[in-house]
Amino acid sequence: MLTCKQFLRELNAYLEKTLDPQELAELHRHVSECPNCFVVCDTTEKTLRVFKGMECQPVPQGIQARLMTAIEKRMKEKGKCGCSGEATQH
Repeated sequence: MLTCKQFLRELNAYLEKTLDPQELAELHRHVSECPNCFVVCDTTEKTLRVFKGMECQPVPQGIQARLMTAIEKRMKEKGKCGCSGEATQH
């Protein structure tokens, strides 16, 4: 019997149908029987459909700078960043 944790680990492969038929059938059986995993799977599938149909938009410069500053600050606090703490352009 497949657990919810196992199903969630394979959710991407399930949605992209990159597993062999037996694995797909097992995951399909689980999602058909488990209301929680059904909701997660259905919502993820719908979200992916919406985003795949959208055109990429650039992040406004001011927001990008604030985001990079926040990320660098957080990484520095955790001791994992060797940067100066200033926002950089990527």
